[in-house]
Amino acid sequence: MPWNERDAMSLRREFVELASQPGCNRRDLCRRFGISPKTGYKWLQRFTQSGVSGLEECSRRPLQSPARCTPAIEAAVVALREEHPCWGGRKISRRLRDTQGSIIAPSTVTEVLRRHALLGQNPAAVSPPWQRFEHAAPNELWQIDFKGFFNTPAGPCHPLTLLDDHSRFNLVLAACAQTGFANIQPTLIATFRRYGLPVRINADNGAPWGTPRMPETGLSAMTVWLVRLGIRISHSRPYHPQTNGKDERFHRSFNCEVHAGRSFENLDCAQHAFDHWRTIYNHERPHDALMLDTPGSRYQSSARCYPEGLPQIEYGPDDDVCVPKENGHFRWRGKQFKVSNALKGLPIALRPRPTEDGLFDLFFCHHRFGSINLHEAKASA
Repeated sequence: MPWNERDAMSLRREFVELASQPGCNRRDLCRRFGISPKTGYKWLQRFTQSGVSGLEECSRRPLQSPARCTPAIEAAVVALREEHPCWGGRKISRRLRDTQGSIIAPSTVTEVLRRHALLGQNPAAVSPPWQRFEHAAPNELWQIDFKGFFNTPAGPCHPLTLLDDHSRFNLVLAACAQTGFANIQPTLIATFRRYGLPVRINADNGAPWGTPRMPETGLSAMTVWLVRLGIRISHSRPYHPQTNGKDERFHRSFNCEVHAGRSFENLDCAQHAFDHWRTIYNHERPHDALMLDTPGSRYQSSARCYPEGLPQIEYGPDDDVCVPKENGHFRWRGKQFKVSNALKGLPIALRPRPTEDGLFDLFFCHHRFGSINLHEAKASA
């Protein structure tokens, strides 16, 4: 994936943090980021010698810069933040320019807020915390969801978010025009190529992750694809968003620090703001749940690489295998059954429950997605 001018700095920073993790295969990481090993080791060396400032182009600015704002301007920044807890660097910068004629960059405002421990003072911070379980290692569980939608003059924007459970590292923050599988699959493929595959992904029961009419057993086209990649799939309980609690908490931070009170001309403008905040969230913003570490300091990419071709579907010799046809219908032992339309033309396995006569569990690859009862099924014509 080539590094364009807009996000080159954030990608360099993300690369060196991942490459600095113990046991990292640096040449493989260079391949995932679309750069040569020579380039990767160059940025690692600069980072080791000069820190984050070493990742900038040498001609942009000196490695060290004195403070650029006076104590009076710094006090004005703090006062404005305390008056408007949801305002970020951009709004405070513009307001000070309009009211006082003070020229201070949004990035400098952010640094002032960080020095005064004001980044966490927002309405989301005072909400009652959820009791959360944290997985022991990165990539054991990813949480995915859409953050509702908002309108722009050019059309609706559906923010797609993907979070690692252990580190809270944000893997995807994408401004999507639509929520269908075909629309977001390229984004997920790019993510899998860069970070590898997780053990499990948790989502809610709505489209495109699940089938609302069959929340417990339904398979969508998205789920079928993820299962074929060898990823375990789980779904939140209906009307229990806390099951995806870390991603929901991420949405609150995103809404407060990026979306609330702002409008965007189009998806590109929204994506630019998303990219800017994602870098701050992953690599600069101290996270209360991580003992004030950043998510990027706790995340490591997965050792499971994305397969460019889907593996063949295979089952055991004792499994009964059927292939659903149009509308997910299939016939077995003289009776007709119905499964998800997404399984049309794909083999599924039926395995008996030893302790319950006539009851069979349905499997697609490794994923159990339902059961059938021969005693209750209707005979097929």
